[in-house]
Amino acid sequence: MDSSAHKFYPVHGFDSREHLETYFSNKPDMAFGDGSIQFPMECLHRAFSEGHIKGDLLIDISIGSLIHHLYTASGYFKQILVLKCSEQCIMELNKWINTHTGAFDWSHIMEYIKCLEGNSDQCQDKDMTLKTAITNIMKCDIDNENLTDPEVLPLADCVISAWMLDLISKDQDDYINNFRKFVKLLKPEGHLIFLGALNTSYGIIGQDKIHMFRYDVKFARKVLTDEGFVIDHCVVHKRTAESDLCDYEGILFITAHRE
Repeated sequence: MDSSAHKFYPVHGFDSREHLETYFSNKPDMAFGDGSIQFPMECLHRAFSEGHIKGDLLIDISIGSLIHHLYTASGYFKQILVLKCSEQCIMELNKWINTHTGAFDWSHIMEYIKCLEGNSDQCQDKDMTLKTAITNIMKCDIDNENLTDPEVLPLADCVISAWMLDLISKDQDDYINNFRKFVKLLKPEGHLIFLGALNTSYGIIGQDKIHMFRYDVKFARKVLTDEGFVIDHCVVHKRTAESDLCDYEGILFITAHRE
């Protein structure tokens, strides 16, 4: 596949609803559910259940209009601040928060949470708990050193980034620079939770081929340690799906902290 034909997310964006339907829905033909939904949620449930990652503020910088990775987090932070690169992603999220007609249906996530947590009564409240915890959805500009310039955000106890660095980075130097911008939002003793797709070059959303930066576990770990992070957990879920929608080899989940 010719990489010159790939669209670059920060410049061209993508259809946020098409992205959700393709990679995060409950459709029978949805190929990547084990990597995009099940594996991340199992890892997040385990990480938060250990009790070390919690606090007042969590900042999420993830692609598209994802929220499923925040359901478990909402029980451990008083506030969640969501940063998005595009107005379309913000509009899609606001539909869900305000329970508007046509909002994306995340009910299949509730069923999966029941399997993980085993308490159906608490799971029924998770949707409202997360909506209440999300105190703001803000537009960010990844070209700025301060992503929300001119507004300066309070430092977070935890930053979650799901697949964002993969789509906004053109090469290794770009990836490292973007990573440094993200972790500027973190308290000195804060925790980082990171999800990425390994050894991939593209993802297809609708009719668009979206650029993704190719990297491996060794590179990701080196970036974190070079920037002063101690890696607490590093797990890879190897790809099982057969589909030409994306050429990733595995999903990477990392939790880390600063000493």
